[in-house]
Amino acid sequence: MGILKVDKWNHTCKLETSAKPHRNIGWVSSNWSGYSITGKKGTFKRVSAKWNVPFLRPSQGASYSSAWIGIDGYGNNSLIQTGTGHDFIDGKAYYYAWWEILPASVTLIPLPVQPGDRMHATIIKRSGSIWLICLRNSTRNWTFRTSQRYTGPQTSAEWIVEAPQVNGELAQMARISPVIFSCCRANGRSPRLISVDGGIMIQDLKITSIPSNPNRAGDRFVVKSDHS
Repeated sequence: MGILKVDKWNHTCKLETSAKPHRNIGWVSSNWSGYSITGKKGTFKRVSAKWNVPFLRPSQGASYSSAWIGIDGYGNNSLIQTGTGHDFIDGKAYYYAWWEILPASVTLIPLPVQPGDRMHATIIKRSGSIWLICLRNSTRNWTFRTSQRYTGPQTSAEWIVEAPQVNGELAQMARISPVIFSCCRANGRSPRLISVDGGIMIQDLKITSIPSNPNRAGDRFVVKSDHS
């Protein structure tokens, strides 16, 4: 696969407030798709989920995508998150794991990731401003953990498929297979997601990524790109 060069990314949600929501979807963004729930300051102390690493399809030009969980980033410029990346650059597919706390740049996790792998991510507030980020690849049998300082407002929790901004420019969304998020949890419980918690990604006036309605328990959904 070669070695991926990490550019300066920005993962905060870019809401398209002038766009009209689609069906029962609650919000529209130029870089996020999936589900987000919000609360008052200090509400979210833990977030987790499982998902499958999607398969990349070739694209004309560079294209990028990420699947992740996080706290904050919706309506503010703070964010603690971890996930997987799936990019197609110079004719090559790159799959990798990462974590990030804004405003710092993304940190790659130097452990193997392949399409179809089953991931399980958890972010937990320990004490004070110390948080634990944990990402497990059940298929490859590895677990990564790091303790980091984070002082964001804790006003949102997310389960997202994204086209990140790269070097200040919105990236072309990669052509990926559907991503299934399951066992979604906020503060250790089902977030009881409903359709209006969901958001779609629109690029160039076109829907590029859209989540399904959640299951009855409100803790599972599928994100499909326009090429899925």
